[in-house]
Amino acid sequence: MIKKTYKITGMDCNACAKMIELDLEEMGVNASCDFAKGTLKANLDNQALEGKISQVIEKSGYKLIPIDQ
Repeated sequence: MIKKTYKITGMDCNACAKMIELDLEEMGVNASCDFAKGTLKANLDNQALEGKISQVIEKSGYKLIPIDQ
């Protein structure tokens, strides 16, 4: 399992974070989004899902920035 942390910009409220979590859950990605910190932590089964996460986030109108770990 690959653990990734991202910075998300553009969220307006905690409901935005919950919607991101639900959208990613529908893709089969276990993720936790924190509005106050502006972060997304995702557990990926494979590297291919990382590109899909980016697509979901950007389609929702937010910007995703990987954080080096």
